[in-house]
Amino acid sequence: LTIAYRFHGNRGMTVALLHGGPGALGSLLPLAEAMKGRFRLLEPFQRGSGGLPLSVQRHVEDFHELVTETCGGLPVAVVGHSWGAMLGLAVAAAYPGEVRSLVLVGCGTFDPASRLEMKKTLENRMGEDVMEEIRALERETRDPGERMRRYVELTGRCYSFDPEGSWDPLSFDARAFEESWADMLRLQEEGAYPAAFSAIRCPVLMIHGAWDPHPGRMTRDLLGPFIPGLQYVE
Repeated sequence: LTIAYRFHGNRGMTVALLHGGPGALGSLLPLAEAMKGRFRLLEPFQRGSGGLPLSVQRHVEDFHELVTETCGGLPVAVVGHSWGAMLGLAVAAAYPGEVRSLVLVGCGTFDPASRLEMKKTLENRMGEDVMEEIRALERETRDPGERMRRYVELTGRCYSFDPEGSWDPLSFDARAFEESWADMLRLQEEGAYPAAFSAIRCPVLMIHGAWDPHPGRMTRDLLGPFIPGLQYVE
């Protein structure tokens, strides 16, 4: 296998957990701990930087290989968070027979208008003090991974209203973030996404926190025409 992974729990259906970032390996550990008593949880660690250039398609193929090798190619339920939700949609579109159901938690954005709305929300919540710390971080911290780790620490409360538990990331791969996200933006600009999601055949549920700066309702409205029956819970 080309990517690492770990399992949690050993009962019930198999559920794959797709972490966010891109590049935030291990960020769904708290969710895995909460769910492992009821499910067999597969936690892939998405491919990092330093080898082949990263792309959405490469992440999709890595997931396909992992499910084939570890789950016998049987359909799995998929839960994706943020970037992981976007990747889950890409997987379900490319391999509709492998995903039995898909849950999008705090799904990322698929158009410039949504990204602008998110940017405004975050800036309003940060305030000048946090903004200045971020500017200092960009000036003074040379290591991209450490800079990303500190950014998450500074902005965490802007994303989660009342977070339960904490997670110690295995790594913050800044280059993986940049390469993967750049390819996602390219696919959106070319019109491939969200149009490709019309190939999805499984039930899709969006779970979105009202405090989440990702504009969930805008994303729901954008995805709806391509995913009939899309459910949204806020």
